Amino acid sequence: MTLVIEILSWASIVLGLFFMVVGTIGVLRMPDVFTRMHAAGMTDTMGAGFLILGMCLQAGLSLLAARLVLVYAFLLFTSPISTHALARAALAGDVEPYRKPRGDG
Repeated sequence: MTLVIEILSWASIVLGLFFMVVGTIGVLRMPDVFTRMHAAGMTDTMGAGFLILGMCLQAGLSLLAARLVLVYAFLLFTSPISTHALARAALAGDVEPYRKPRGDG
């Protein structure tokens, strides 16, 4: 049974790292601040969730796992709020969203 938990734990950690790397690439490739915030906001929540799940599986039923769940709950509440606040600040600072140039045909 411990081998199954180890495999699930490492698979979850690798999946979380994958989402974090994809989010980083999205932040680097997107054209403006709003799409960058979207890429970061979506993938950091999913990536952190898988990373914390993997760490909880490693910790087992313990106080450490409960703390990790509380950290994730805090992240679930604060990540959308901070992304929204950054988007509002960008709009208040007259940052224009990217618009694809219109072609002739």
